[in-house]
Amino acid sequence: MELAHSLLLNEEAYNQLGEVQRAEFIFDWLRYLEKLLLATSRSDVREKQKTLVEQLLSLLNSSPGPPTRKLLAKNLGILYSIGDTFSVYETIDKCNDLIRSKDDSPSYLPTKLAAVVCLGSLYKKLGRILVNTFTDTVGNILKAMKSAESQGRYEIMLSLQNILNGLGAAAIPCHRDVYKAAKSCLTDRSMAVRCAAAKCLLELQKEAIFMWSTDLDSVATLCFKSFEGSNYDVRISVSKLLGTVLAKAIISKHPGGASRQSMRRVSLEEVLELLGTGFLRGSSGFLRASGDMLKGTSSVSRDVRVGVTQAYVVFVSTLGGTWLEKNFAAFLSHILSLVSQSHPKATQTQTDAVCGRRCVSFILRATIGGLLGEKAQIAAAKDICQAIWKLKKVMDAVMSDSNVETRLGSTDVTASQHMLVCALQELGNLTYSLGTTAAPLLQDSSSGILDSVISVIVHPSISVRLAAAWCLHCIAVALPSYLTPLLDRCLERLTVLKSSPEAVTGFSFAVAALLGAVKHCPLGIPHGKGKIIMTLAEDLLCSAAQNSRLSAQRTQAGWLLIAALMTLGPAVVSHHLARVLLLWKCVFPVSPKDLETEKSRGDSFTWQVTLEGRAGALCAVKSFVSHCGDLLTGEVIQRLLPPLPCAVDLLTQLSSVLKAYGSPLKTPSLVYRQRLYELLILLPPETYEGNLCAILKELAADLTASDIQVAASAFLLPPLCHRDDLVILSPLLQETDHRFIEEQLLLGNGIACGSLEYDPFAIYEKDVLGDSVPKPLPPVLSVISSAVKLFGVVCAHVGEAQRLLILEQLLDSIKHTKGARQQVVQLHVVSSLSSFLKYLAGSKGNLGPEEMRRLAVALVMGALESPNPLLRCAAAEAWARLAQVVDDGAFTAALAQVSFDKLKSARDVVTRTGYSLALGSLHRYLGGISSSQHLNSCVGILYTLSQDSTSPDVQTWALHSLSLIIDSAGPLYHMHVEPTLSLIIMLLLNVPPTHAEVQQSLGRCLNALITTLGPELQGNSTSISTLRTSCLLGCAVMQDNPDCLVQAQAISCLQQLHMFAPRHVNLSSLVSCLCVNLCSPYLLLRRAVLACLRQLVQREAAEVSEHAVMLAKDSREELTLDANIRELGLEGALLTLLDKETDQKLCNDIKETLNHMLTSMAVDKLSFWLKLCKDVLAASADFTTVTCVDTMQEEEGDKGDDASVLTTRNDDKSYPFTNPRWATRVFAAECVCRIINQCENAHSAHFDIALAQEMKKRDSRNDFLVLHLADLIRMAFMAATDHSDQLRLSGLETLLVVIRRFAAIPEPEFPGHVILEQYQANVGAALRPAFASETPPDVTAKACQVCSAWIASGVVSDLNDLRRVHQLLVSSLTKIQAGKEALSHLYNESASTMEILAVLKAWAEVYIIAVERHKSHRQPLKTTTCSEESVRNGSYSSDGLLDLVHTDLGTLSRLWLAALQDFALLTLPSEFASQLPVEGGAFYTAETSENAKSHYYNSWALILHATALWLTSTGFVVADPDEGVSHLSRPVTPTSMCQGSSSGATVKSPEDVCTDRFHLILGISVEFLCSLRSDATMESITACLHALQALLDVPWPRSKIGSDQDLGIELLNVLHRVILTRESPSIQLASLEVVRQIICAAQEHVKEKRRSAEVDDGAAEKETLPEFGEGKDTGGLVPGKSLVFATLELCVCILVRQLPELNPKLTGSPGVKATKPQVLSEDGSRLVSAALVILSELPAVCSPEGSISVLPTILYLTIGVLRETAVKLPGGQLSSTVAASLQALKGILSSPMARAEKSHTAWTDLLRSALTTVLDCWDPVDGTHQELDEISLLTAITVFILSTSPEVTTIPCLQKRCIEKFKATLEIKDPVVQIKTYQLLLSIFQYPNPAVSYPYIYSLVSSIVEKLQEIDQRKPEDTTELQVFQEGIKVLEALVAIAEEQHRSQLVACLLPILISFLLDDNTLGSATCIMKSLHDFALQHLMQIGPQYSSVFKNVMASSPALKARLEAAIKGNQESVKVKIATSKHTKNPGKNASIQLKTNFL
Repeated sequence: MELAHSLLLNEEAYNQLGEVQRAEFIFDWLRYLEKLLLATSRSDVREKQKTLVEQLLSLLNSSPGPPTRKLLAKNLGILYSIGDTFSVYETIDKCNDLIRSKDDSPSYLPTKLAAVVCLGSLYKKLGRILVNTFTDTVGNILKAMKSAESQGRYEIMLSLQNILNGLGAAAIPCHRDVYKAAKSCLTDRSMAVRCAAAKCLLELQKEAIFMWSTDLDSVATLCFKSFEGSNYDVRISVSKLLGTVLAKAIISKHPGGASRQSMRRVSLEEVLELLGTGFLRGSSGFLRASGDMLKGTSSVSRDVRVGVTQAYVVFVSTLGGTWLEKNFAAFLSHILSLVSQSHPKATQTQTDAVCGRRCVSFILRATIGGLLGEKAQIAAAKDICQAIWKLKKVMDAVMSDSNVETRLGSTDVTASQHMLVCALQELGNLTYSLGTTAAPLLQDSSSGILDSVISVIVHPSISVRLAAAWCLHCIAVALPSYLTPLLDRCLERLTVLKSSPEAVTGFSFAVAALLGAVKHCPLGIPHGKGKIIMTLAEDLLCSAAQNSRLSAQRTQAGWLLIAALMTLGPAVVSHHLARVLLLWKCVFPVSPKDLETEKSRGDSFTWQVTLEGRAGALCAVKSFVSHCGDLLTGEVIQRLLPPLPCAVDLLTQLSSVLKAYGSPLKTPSLVYRQRLYELLILLPPETYEGNLCAILKELAADLTASDIQVAASAFLLPPLCHRDDLVILSPLLQETDHRFIEEQLLLGNGIACGSLEYDPFAIYEKDVLGDSVPKPLPPVLSVISSAVKLFGVVCAHVGEAQRLLILEQLLDSIKHTKGARQQVVQLHVVSSLSSFLKYLAGSKGNLGPEEMRRLAVALVMGALESPNPLLRCAAAEAWARLAQVVDDGAFTAALAQVSFDKLKSARDVVTRTGYSLALGSLHRYLGGISSSQHLNSCVGILYTLSQDSTSPDVQTWALHSLSLIIDSAGPLYHMHVEPTLSLIIMLLLNVPPTHAEVQQSLGRCLNALITTLGPELQGNSTSISTLRTSCLLGCAVMQDNPDCLVQAQAISCLQQLHMFAPRHVNLSSLVSCLCVNLCSPYLLLRRAVLACLRQLVQREAAEVSEHAVMLAKDSREELTLDANIRELGLEGALLTLLDKETDQKLCNDIKETLNHMLTSMAVDKLSFWLKLCKDVLAASADFTTVTCVDTMQEEEGDKGDDASVLTTRNDDKSYPFTNPRWATRVFAAECVCRIINQCENAHSAHFDIALAQEMKKRDSRNDFLVLHLADLIRMAFMAATDHSDQLRLSGLETLLVVIRRFAAIPEPEFPGHVILEQYQANVGAALRPAFASETPPDVTAKACQVCSAWIASGVVSDLNDLRRVHQLLVSSLTKIQAGKEALSHLYNESASTMEILAVLKAWAEVYIIAVERHKSHRQPLKTTTCSEESVRNGSYSSDGLLDLVHTDLGTLSRLWLAALQDFALLTLPSEFASQLPVEGGAFYTAETSENAKSHYYNSWALILHATALWLTSTGFVVADPDEGVSHLSRPVTPTSMCQGSSSGATVKSPEDVCTDRFHLILGISVEFLCSLRSDATMESITACLHALQALLDVPWPRSKIGSDQDLGIELLNVLHRVILTRESPSIQLASLEVVRQIICAAQEHVKEKRRSAEVDDGAAEKETLPEFGEGKDTGGLVPGKSLVFATLELCVCILVRQLPELNPKLTGSPGVKATKPQVLSEDGSRLVSAALVILSELPAVCSPEGSISVLPTILYLTIGVLRETAVKLPGGQLSSTVAASLQALKGILSSPMARAEKSHTAWTDLLRSALTTVLDCWDPVDGTHQELDEISLLTAITVFILSTSPEVTTIPCLQKRCIEKFKATLEIKDPVVQIKTYQLLLSIFQYPNPAVSYPYIYSLVSSIVEKLQEIDQRKPEDTTELQVFQEGIKVLEALVAIAEEQHRSQLVACLLPILISFLLDDNTLGSATCIMKSLHDFALQHLMQIGPQYSSVFKNVMASSPALKARLEAAIKGNQESVKVKIATSKHTKNPGKNASIQLKTNFL
């Protein structure tokens, strides 16, 4: 293929190729040429132009296929437009000659067509240059058209479209001729030609004025004719033409001038009248071929009506939203009049009326819903409301006017009914889509929406009553606050108007619809409503018999209410279940005998009522089974069963009842059947085992009944076909934007679409398609569909003999019928069989004997040869299911063989399509059936069929089947890949464009092939790259296809290719293809585009975005939404699309795509993304909110807006987004939160304003989030104050995120302040509306969270400013104090629980923060070391905040305790349910406890923490005598829950109250921590641990824990589990803190016991003292019973997790193992240090014997940590872990247990071993010893020497080793090490016990003195060396002090010369370095001290050495003056330095 990539065609390579490859080669060359020509310079093109033109024209004769001719033409056009044009006339003549040629042979056809296409392309590109030749050309083409076949006509139309496009106004002379030709093509036999003609006319109308003026009527009539018998594509194209022309007629301003005088302006009325005619009368008064002769009168064919409906939508869309706003009233009244009685034909049958109403609804939905913004929609809703009032008045007049004959009345009543239904449904849909933004509409009393809807609930027509009920349902879903009031109002009317039949049905519908709305409203309705409804329903059922006029209505209403009540779910229904079951039992006779007597007694009317009642009861039970599955216990099922046999008996006798009482019972009996079948489908078949045979017979009779006329395959079969197979059938089965109206065409003319009046019980069910009205089918049809489903279940459960009988019977019934009846019966029977096989396959059942197989095969084969394609499709599926169920290789092979034989012999389309699909299905269900030979024959047959160009259908089905085989064969298919691919490419290049369905199947095959090849496509071998090129070529061919679904296939193939071989897919061309189709009218194409985009942006979002913008800038014509991409980028275009799109799946894809783009690009394109979000949020912000926003500072954010200023098109569109819907705005607000989160993981400057400003200065392209803070606040504010509740929630969430992320950022210009402080007014203003009384509880709850976050963030330090927000919380606290009774009755009780808990949680958070701040400000006063920097708010706010809370603490604590008790009760396991209080808790009611649980789960943790803090602050003292003890204990004891203190409940002692509270908090914590759910938040766990810490901060709870050992162990085990399961360091640290407190408690307890024992037994002998502490006398610690053991486990867990080397198992030996020491992370160090602190506390909890058992472990771990982390750090610091382990060592070594007589000897041994271990750390193991830090180890040795009793360290061997270590260290050259060594030695020398210190003094002093004497030679160079000498001198001085008198003189004699040697004389003093000077000062100062102290020695030395004396005197003189000063200063300066460096070390010693 590379050879094809040249400017000229490589003819040599071309000639060597075969036929098929040539076509590929040419196509590839042409594709390359197109790109090349655009990139080549003009001069180069002109050079080769002549040859190129010749080559291109010669290709014309090589019969090019459709894609090739299109490309060829395109290239010719480009070539001439770039190069010279002089030879273009020859080319045109040549083409004209080819067209004129008389050769009619099929082989010549491609050449002719190619010539036609070339002409089109040349004129389109060159336009007016060719103006003088065009009349001949057009004439020639039109002449050719007369004899052309459909392909020719198709190409000619498209070519004419191009010619008109190129010439523009210059083509006027030919307009009439073209118009005439196109007219005839518009009603062509071929649908593709019709589409092409519509496109041609659409181009023509741009210039041909007559089309939208004089000939307007004829154009309209022509279009109506074109709709007849049309398909979906034709309807789209022609409706576009018609809508555009009519819109043009209205907008156009006619140019003035005499010649145009005759032209008239067309008014809107006339245009609408024209469209209306088409809608009502079709293409002419009397229809031709396709009119149905129903009842002797003709009705408009449905396709015309649907086409006109689409034209209406195009017409309005073309005129646009603003036009619609202005003319809405006129438009509405016209649209509604389409279904009024003034056109009786339109609504003469119910079927017609339903379809007509659907069309009207569609027009209203598409225009109002699609074009208007929210404000305009509200205005439209008011107009609709006016229309409803008008219609209501007309009806009222008729109803009250009783003297006119009633006949007239009834027609007038029906006259308005359809109009009302449409108006009400649209009003409902409109409100639904507006959501809570519709609030102003309902509050506006002038329009009175609710009144108008409720007033028509009593309309005489049932459809209107249902529509009104549905409208109320929509209002309630949109505005949940109206749900309860509406329900109350309807219930009240229902009770009052019980005697009006209309009111009973109308209001019962309304109540049912509102109950159906409850599941869409998370806030629910009050629980008590269920009881009211149940009572009312019972009342209606009981009173039904009293008045025969109302019997039927009351019965129906009663059961409807009960059925609807079931949707509220188990929580509500469980309370009424007994009554429902009783009613159910009573509605059926008890025994068959009673049924017989019933039959003999009743009359027609009573039977009607009885059947109505029983059907209602069945429906109620069905509703119960499907909505309350949890209540279906064995017992309930037993109570449900008794009436079932009787219900089935009645079913079997219905036919005889019908015979007896005639037709009035027909519908009721049908409904009864359907209800029974539906219920049986839901129940497990075991429950009606006894009746299976009876049911089966009835089903068989239903399916083959003789009176069913219509074959409604379109609703029966799709569920039984495989979803993927439906695509080869009618495009109507695929999803489109027009599905709502296209459905009626699918069902065929005789059948009604679904509509509510067919089954009022559907009103409370959730509709499958989201927001639209439920559309149940007529009972005649729904009975069949239920029967088919049930047949599958029942047939699988009866015996085999029975099964065989039934199947034979069904087969016979097909044979015995004829014609249309036979088709219907066959349809039903095959559906049932399919259903049966599907059920069997699903339940792994067994088909039965051989005979069964024969019957099944016969039935399915019959269907495979049926003329109905849907039936063939279902049969193919059944064929495969049959093989699957039988599961026998031989049988499968036989089925396949049958298919082969049929396909070989049959010549008719039907058989070939049926059996080819059957083969594909077999493969799908059974994998690669069995053998490769099998596969070969399948593939061979399908290859042949797919090339049968005489029948596109056969090609389509065969190719589809092939795609299934490729999919299921997997790797087996590899050998066929190449031939299949070349077949696909050949077909793609040759199939005419008029057969789009074949190309769609080809696309599916290509897709399957790409999937089969998979990642292999990345390979580089020649075979693979050839395959890859072919795949890409195939995609290119499909991309160029005019059919949208083929383009969709191309996109999904490219998507697959991009997944497997991304490098080989040209991203820019793919992205451009995606952008062009983003707004395609075809839903499936848009879905394909977005699915592809979603995949692309996951990998390369930035590239995709850039390509899109580049494309938008470059493109001239192709892009429809280029304007959008140009300004807003692809992201903005997607947001706009999201706003307009209605398809749920698509919207989700758009959101995901945007999320991926945001994740990968938001940080880099920050301003752009924030501006997008801001534009969306601001575009529709109400005026009121905008004025508030102006108080905000205009910051940098607006600099970027100049771009948008340039793009404004007119004044009212100053924003790129016009009126985005609330859902889009919510998404934008969510995006803002995501952007903030993304920035968190990026550069730190995003949250640091000083850094951000600095980096922005350095490079203006830098962009940081903190610079946009004003915008973030503004967006959050706009969202939080919107009308839409969802948006308010998102806005508050955004505000919360902003507060949490930005609270701590300081304001550089005002130190001590933060940047958020300036926005406090905005935050307050955003929060205030959320606390208004009418705000829903969920918004208030969210706002509370924001309030507490704001107060807790510490942004505002001034209490007066804080009070604003604090006041909001106070107001809500007052509101909730009354508990669960006080809050609004609009919602479910659990909603008020949510609000109460949110308020309490917010207060808890504020209180916790207040206490923390209070603590941190108190600390600095107590300790001097605390360097807290949180003093920035000044201490006043810390206590101030606590004072603010303090005023309400009394109330709060009571409420908190009550909430915690509720939570404790709710978390009890279900077996304690009986012990729970009957009326619920403080804040929840018993009935709503399930719903309330989640709210408690959200808030308990912080409340627990706050309560614990409060209890510790009161020290567990019950204060406030006036509060009354009983009050405070109330929340802790269930019994006193709701009784006041007066009720005589026993008053508890304060001690008991405290104990209860203690156990409440402890119990909740342990319950939560010991079974952490996976969804437990970090916040909850941390809060819970902090609560435990707070609890154990005070003595009383500590004593409780200390005295109860089991409790302590339990807690430790729970904490151990937390540490194991949660990785977070903060949680582990908090847990360790609690462990420490538990050990402290235990220590206190042991101390207390020892103390009291000593007091008691003071006089007794010491021996008899019992041992306290763990381990008692034996020293044994029992796991599970020992606190110490549990603690050890936990600490080991922590230590080993951080330092795995501590685990002997891991290192392989318990001894010292040389590993490199390591520095732990900061978190790790903290954890290890905390664990060590706990370890060192443990011996104190043990008895002496116990301490002996734990000591080895503790020492091992402590020294292990020392060993593993002793890393050398600069400056001789110790790492924090080493410091901790030394501290712990000191604690352990100085433990009293080491001295206790019982444990003394054992401890001594163990401590010696430990010291040995430390010493061993030094000794080289493989020469790696030098890694360890000597200072750490020396310090450890020193700790041992100083902290243990002398006998540990004085044994010679150890002492010797220790001394050696010191010696060795003194030799180390590092001054830092020396300093530390001197310091340590000093502490040892000063040890009071000479036995310890003397050996060291003897061994080490000499070397110290030597070192100091070196100083004369080696002058110190820096301060550290200086310090070494100073420390050395200090050691010597200390020695002098310690020494006994007789030795002292010698020591002083050593010391003085050294000191004097440091002195400088006058001369050298001036020139000395500062270090030498300070040494001099130091020496002098010390001499001054020593001289007087030891005067005698001093004098002796001086006398003996005159040199020294002279030096000293000189120094003293020289320094006489300065010394005084120096001494004073040196005291100050040196001491702190000395202390600081030594401090860390000495505190271990």
